[in-house]
Amino acid sequence: MPAQQPHPAANYKRTKRWPWIIGIVLLSTAVVVVLGTIVISHAEPILRGRVTETLSARFHSKVELDRFHVSLMQGLQVSGEGLRLFGNTDPNTHQLGIQPIISVAEFRFRTGIMDLFRSPMHVDTVYAKGLSLNLPPREQRGQIKSMAHPGKIKIVVDRFVCDGAELVINTLRPGKLPVEFDIESLTMTRIGTNQPLHFDARLINPKPVGNIISSGWFGPWQADSPRDTPLRGSYSFNHADLATIKGIGGILSSTGRYAGSLDNIVVDGTTDTPDFRMASSGRPIPLHTDFHAIVDATNGDTYLRPVKARIQDSWLVATGSVVRTNQPKGHRVDLDVTIGQGKIESLLKLAVRTDPPIMTGAVQLKTKFDLEPGTLAFCDRLKLAGRFHVSQVHFSNDKIQNKIDVLSMRSLGKAKLARKNPLENVVSDLSGVFDLEGGVIRFSQLQFEIPGTQVNLIGKYSLDGNLFDFHGKARLDAKLSQMMTGWKSVLLKPADPFFSKHGTGTELPVKVTGTESAPHIGSDFGHKDRQEN
Repeated sequence: MPAQQPHPAANYKRTKRWPWIIGIVLLSTAVVVVLGTIVISHAEPILRGRVTETLSARFHSKVELDRFHVSLMQGLQVSGEGLRLFGNTDPNTHQLGIQPIISVAEFRFRTGIMDLFRSPMHVDTVYAKGLSLNLPPREQRGQIKSMAHPGKIKIVVDRFVCDGAELVINTLRPGKLPVEFDIESLTMTRIGTNQPLHFDARLINPKPVGNIISSGWFGPWQADSPRDTPLRGSYSFNHADLATIKGIGGILSSTGRYAGSLDNIVVDGTTDTPDFRMASSGRPIPLHTDFHAIVDATNGDTYLRPVKARIQDSWLVATGSVVRTNQPKGHRVDLDVTIGQGKIESLLKLAVRTDPPIMTGAVQLKTKFDLEPGTLAFCDRLKLAGRFHVSQVHFSNDKIQNKIDVLSMRSLGKAKLARKNPLENVVSDLSGVFDLEGGVIRFSQLQFEIPGTQVNLIGKYSLDGNLFDFHGKARLDAKLSQMMTGWKSVLLKPADPFFSKHGTGTELPVKVTGTESAPHIGSDFGHKDRQEN
């Protein structure tokens, strides 16, 4: 049976529908385009107004916005460029508002079309790039006045994500540079109305180079005094390469907590550098510190109250400041350092290249530590001035220690025993007043004592061990003839009265010269009594 063919009238009707369908689609598209154009044309000024009004009310500030754009992409896609918030200007002085306190290079966020007609409008996340927080000097604080009324907040943002940010804290103090903090990434989350924002930040520290990761709470924002905005949190500073600071080396890590306001932050933390080294020695040793610091962001100064450092088995305590300077540019470290009970070999391993260290013993020390900024190596910029006492000293160089052993026996009047069987490892006592500059330690007073002998010297010693130059007096218990045996003793007896002074058996001019590896100890009759410069 032949297949039934469609009726010609039905084909005609079906063909006639297509133009209507196409027309309806085109009309719908046109309506959507028109409606979208109407929505966008109305949305842009509404949203622009809400953005500027919200920011102006929140920060009590004049707001400028270079570009603002709205598009229909999965709701309303909003973007803008050149956002700037200025501090309130005193109408009498007009000293604020020259540069923005807050600026954003680019920003974007997405919201639903229906949210446009709600108040406040809710935005889940704002993405920004190039945020700059530029705080005016503390000296201008009194000129900041709240000229704007709080108003009604029109937009509520739950989350703020920023790629690239900086915090600049300015000062009017002569010779002081602004304090700058570069932030690689920043995320801030709202936890409630008029509550602090929770933040997570990642920073790259320029010197020493390393990564800082921090989280905590920021705010509420103090519009009339931005520097008083509260701040608290914790941080970790990892893989900081100290070699980027000329003259020292090692990989530092640090953790801690901080709290306060933007211009007065109290920090408590620790640092560990398992391979800390100075260029003057090149020898890695473990260094650990615990510190309590106050950061005054008005001028960039940091006050250490105190720092406790462990260098191997020795602890030192330091108080002082780290001050930013302009000429030369950098940080100047000024500290008072005290070692109550340490080991001299630990300090020598840190500072002196000779291996093993020239001596061992228990040390007590008080000194002023002054490290100037500049391009020179660490040991060439470091200045010290103080006094020390080292007890139970033993010299690691056998030549020096042997001379000490023999000298002790002879000065006790035991010359025969000194020749046959001298005491071994006689311990010494060493104290003095010193200053260090340019890698050379100068002693204005150096007293050395062993059984039977007291030596008072002045002179200098280089940290690289290549220079010994000491001159002074040795006072011995024994008379000059008692220090010798045989015919030498007989010949020296007439000379005993000439060398017996100040109630001692013998007083002689002495010197220590040469190098660490080849010292020379002997009489110094040709040297004039004088103070070293």
